[in-house]
Amino acid sequence: MNEISTAFQIPNHLNAHIPAEQRGLRRDQVKMMVVGIDRKPVHSRFDLLDQFLNSGDVLVLNKSRTIPPVLRGSQGNNPIEIRLSRKLSTNQWEALVLGRVINRKQPIYFPDGVTARIAGMGSERPLVSLTFSETGSSLFSFIYDYGDPIRYEYIDYPWPLDTYQTVYGSVPGSAEMPSAGRAFTWKMIKHLKAKGIKIAFLHLHTGLSYYEDDRWPDPKNHPEPYHVPLETVKIIQQAKAARKRIIAVGTTVVRALETSVNEEGNLYESEGNTSLYVDQHYKHAVVDGLLTGFHEPEASHLDMLSSFLPANELLKAYEEALQNNYLWHEFGDMNLLFSSSDQS
Repeated sequence: MNEISTAFQIPNHLNAHIPAEQRGLRRDQVKMMVVGIDRKPVHSRFDLLDQFLNSGDVLVLNKSRTIPPVLRGSQGNNPIEIRLSRKLSTNQWEALVLGRVINRKQPIYFPDGVTARIAGMGSERPLVSLTFSETGSSLFSFIYDYGDPIRYEYIDYPWPLDTYQTVYGSVPGSAEMPSAGRAFTWKMIKHLKAKGIKIAFLHLHTGLSYYEDDRWPDPKNHPEPYHVPLETVKIIQQAKAARKRIIAVGTTVVRALETSVNEEGNLYESEGNTSLYVDQHYKHAVVDGLLTGFHEPEASHLDMLSSFLPANELLKAYEEALQNNYLWHEFGDMNLLFSSSDQS
């Protein structure tokens, strides 16, 4: 748990439970707090992002697409909820099981005759590995036919899966939306390009961010699959050579990029699983800034944010965000942070 985890509370009215477009706004009209090198927060709006970037700067986006990972099955008369977290093979997923499992050796039954058995423990408790009776595209079809998006307690309406997608998400696999990119629209991306801002993509499939009952993932035991393509590596290398800034859109992008760095500190094309843990002691090799949402105090995301901004200053910025009624979570407002070492 991060050191500022008990330092603030989110008032209930600041838990965003309605997407911007359902509040009479465009996605890109949410608020944005910018914390630059002078550490004084500036209050703006997300569709004015170009005012805080320079021509040649690079925005790196996570194009992972959200799947509906919540499946409902049973064992006997006991209902069981499954939350998929990470694909292990064509018929195996790491998952959280909610509900009473009567017999771990007996299958869990789902609609259409699909079953799953607990094959072993997951990468950390309470996750387990599940082996399904379906495989490959057949299993994915079942997930899309019967699954639902994860909806935490601050969201009281069953928004459809499309609500939990970025406009550019194209590679299915995330248990939860890479939400930092949700506020982008194609019109805004076109405008940024016209201003000379470079756009690059990678993908990292997010796992579960919360295990219920005040249980949170340990990033070091929470591997997530990612791919940093060669095209993105080249765009970033060219920008670095021109002394331009690399802005990660989301903590997932930070995790993927900083994983793809060799011992000499150079970015290279890579693919695999990352368990990289970024905290206040971490020195970025690639990323100069982070565009992200506002996170709950217990989330490990805050540990990563303290690698951009000292914890005491991060706390001050968050207190100012609370005073200015910024909205939290995946449907909320945005926060742009530049690294303490950035001098642009």
